[in-house]
Amino acid sequence: MLGSPDSQPLLTGGFPELLDVEALLAGGWKPLAFQQFILKIHSRCDLACRHCYVYEMADQGWRDQPRRMSDAIADRAIERIAEHATRHDLPEIDVVLHGGEPLLAGPGLISRLVRGIRGAVKTGTRVNVNIQTNAVRLDEEYLRLFESLEIRVGVSMDGYAEGHDRHRRFANGRGSHALVSESLRRLTAGPYHHLFSGILCTVDVRNDPLRTYEALLEHDPPAVDFLLPHGNWATPPPFRVPGSPETPYADWLITVFDRWYDSPVLQTEIRLFREIMRLLMGGHSRAESVGLSPIRMIVIETNGSIEQSDILKSAYHGAPETRLHILRDPLDAALRHPSIVARQIGELALSPDCRRCELVSTCGGGLYAHRYSPDAGFSERSVYCPDLYRLISYIGARCERDLARLRGAG
Repeated sequence: MLGSPDSQPLLTGGFPELLDVEALLAGGWKPLAFQQFILKIHSRCDLACRHCYVYEMADQGWRDQPRRMSDAIADRAIERIAEHATRHDLPEIDVVLHGGEPLLAGPGLISRLVRGIRGAVKTGTRVNVNIQTNAVRLDEEYLRLFESLEIRVGVSMDGYAEGHDRHRRFANGRGSHALVSESLRRLTAGPYHHLFSGILCTVDVRNDPLRTYEALLEHDPPAVDFLLPHGNWATPPPFRVPGSPETPYADWLITVFDRWYDSPVLQTEIRLFREIMRLLMGGHSRAESVGLSPIRMIVIETNGSIEQSDILKSAYHGAPETRLHILRDPLDAALRHPSIVARQIGELALSPDCRRCELVSTCGGGLYAHRYSPDAGFSERSVYCPDLYRLISYIGARCERDLARLRGAG
C-alpha cells in the first residue's frame, strides 16, 4: 500500500527529478500554494561566517549572482507574488528579506519591495514582512525605516562574545559580537523593541549551552531559533560522526531545554522546543526542521531565479535550482516542480527506516537538507537522527510526566 512503512519510498532513489508528479496529480494529490516568499535582495555579506551554508559549503552559485537585486527584478517579483496570492486567494502572506546581508541592498530597494508588494496584493491579504540580518549595519536610519514599513527584525547571534566570534567574523578575522550587541541594544532598549522578532543562533557544541542561552536572554528576545549546523552524510556537520549513536547536539539542547522548561516564567519562545511539544500533542508543525507539514515557501534570488530553500546549498552544487525564472514563469509553475512536490508529500518521501520509526510524525525525517547522501539522495535518514531521537524522546518524557502529575492532582 502506498505510504505503508514497508513499501518503497515514493521518492524513488531519493532524487526529486525521479518523482512522478503526474501520477500524484492523477491520484488526487494537490499542491498547496506558497505562503512564504524569501527575497534574496543582496547576494554578498559583510561578514565571513565560518558556518555559512551560502558561501562556505557545496553550492558556490552566489559567485554568479548579481550583488544586488535590480529594480526590474524587484518589480517583477512584486507582480509574481501578488499574482500568486490573488490566484490562490491567500488571506495572509509572509515576505522575508534575506541575503547575503540584506541591509547591504540599501533602504531604497527595501522600501520599493515592501511598498510594492503591499500595494499590489488585493485588499484583504495581509502582508507580514520580516528581515533577517547579522545586525552589523542596523542603525537608527534603518530602524526608522522598518518602523514606517512595519518590518520585523530577526538577528543572527550565537550567544556570548567568545562563542559568537568563533564563527561570525569579518574577513580579516575580527569578531562581530561587539557591533551586533550594540545594534541589539539599539533595537531592544528604545522605541523599536516591538519590531524585534527574535534571535537565530547556530549551535556549536564547544560553546557552553547555558552561558549561550543566558547571553541571548540579555537582549529580551521574543523568540530564539536554535539551528543545527548544516551538513549531510557526504559532508557531516562538526562533531557529528555519521552512524554514531552519540548525541552531542541533543545533549547540548537538552541542557537548554531543562533551563527553559523549568523557568517559573516564560522568558522567551524557543521554536524548536515548542514545535516538538506541539507535534507530540498531535498538532501540525510550523517549521521545516521537524514534522511532516508541507513546505510552503519559495525563494527568489537576486537574478530573479525561482529556487527552493537555500539551505539546500549545503548538499551539492545546484541543489536549490528549479530552472524557473520570474521573467518568464509564474510562481505556480514551481508548485509542480518535482523538488517542491517532494517537500509537500510528507511521509511518502521518507525512507522506510523513517516511516517505521515511532517518532516519524514528530521528527518528520528532520530537516530535508540533512538527509542528503550521494547514494540515497534525500531518502536517507537525517545525519542528526540519533540527536533528534534523543531530544524528542526526552521532551516527550518530561511533558508526559508533568501531564500525569496534573491528572493525578485532579
